[in-house]
Amino acid sequence: MTLSYDELRALDARHVWHPFTQAGTAPPPILALGARGSTIYAADGREYLDLVSSWWCNLHGHAHPAIAQAVADQAMRLEQVIFADFTHEPAARLAQRVTALLPGDLDRVFYSDDGSTAVEVALKLAHQYWRNRGKDRTVYVAFEGGYHGDTAGAMSAGRSSGYFDQWTEMLFPFRTVPFPATWDDDDAVEAKEEAALAALDALLAAEGARVSAVIIEPLIQGAAGMRMCRPQFLKALEERIRAAGTLLILDEVMTGFSRTGDFFACRKAGVTPDLICLSKGLTGGFMPLSMTVARESIFREFLGQDLTRAFLHGHTFTANPLGCAAALASLDLLQAAECQARVKATEALHRARLDRLKSLGNVSRTRLCGTVAALDVGGGGEGYGAGIGQRLKAEFLARGLLLRPLGNVLYLLAPYCTTEAELHRAWDAVEEVLAAL
Repeated sequence: MTLSYDELRALDARHVWHPFTQAGTAPPPILALGARGSTIYAADGREYLDLVSSWWCNLHGHAHPAIAQAVADQAMRLEQVIFADFTHEPAARLAQRVTALLPGDLDRVFYSDDGSTAVEVALKLAHQYWRNRGKDRTVYVAFEGGYHGDTAGAMSAGRSSGYFDQWTEMLFPFRTVPFPATWDDDDAVEAKEEAALAALDALLAAEGARVSAVIIEPLIQGAAGMRMCRPQFLKALEERIRAAGTLLILDEVMTGFSRTGDFFACRKAGVTPDLICLSKGLTGGFMPLSMTVARESIFREFLGQDLTRAFLHGHTFTANPLGCAAALASLDLLQAAECQARVKATEALHRARLDRLKSLGNVSRTRLCGTVAALDVGGGGEGYGAGIGQRLKAEFLARGLLLRPLGNVLYLLAPYCTTEAELHRAWDAVEEVLAAL
């Protein structure tokens, strides 16, 4: 049975609860019929250039034939199997491919479903790692403004982000230290880094023997407004964590798979974590899948002769073969010279267009890391709830551009297949809209 446009809209309005949306005031959602490359085709005949990679996960463009074919081929062989008793070729090959790109001895992959669960796994692994060693380490440390997902443990790590005030009673304690957010021409960056490191030093001096792990989004705090820090801060952070004898968790759910200009932010910063969380771009935006990758030394603390030392955690679709097949095909595309050249070209284009905006009176704190470009827009409030964000979003949708400002922060994070002409079209619209404001 084929439903009309109006019938589908009515079904959605009657039965569907959309995320991060106030249904009492939001306009009806756009009905997507299909997508190709960087373009989403809507039922009303309009086209939208996807400049946020559909929540930061689409690396190579929508409906990429190579990934679609890999998923289809895998579906004809093995679509799902319980991963507690079985393994399969896509999972084993994918683990090898990803760990080969990571620094140090990050060799052990635990699969789960999305970014939140990857963080949950990392937090639980850290806790049990110390427990298996007979040590009581129950203090966790995060950075102000950090966001790590929407499950209970991930929310606890991101409680300072301001997203989770409705559930504070459900969260376990986290210590927080300042995040030294920086931007172009920031004369105060070194002072901010020193203050952040001093706060961490004080915390470690007081409670270092009880600290289980420190978690951070490396180089870019995504949901906080694309807040960026320098690689040298991460290096100094790693040195202190090593001296304190605790664990470092990097949440690369958003920054992984070349978003920062290198395959992973940890490589760009020259840092080797103990645990790293990967998702979003892992499958090129096709399937839900995530990884928590641990050092070999952590894995060995869970070995024993009975279940008491084992990691008793899992998900129904752990290492789903379809997701692993999509991820392998996405890695093939990502590692191709053509894709890496586009990553570099995108960064150069963003740099030139950001610099042109600096003369506008309502533009401040321009910043760039790899293919992620961001700026603050003045005159309409600050923070995630700033009214200027909804106004900007509507202005860009009217021009056929999918841009979702984080409050007063406007950012571009497009699929790697987005052409220079498409990116210039987006930046031209940004200039036009901001100048009109």
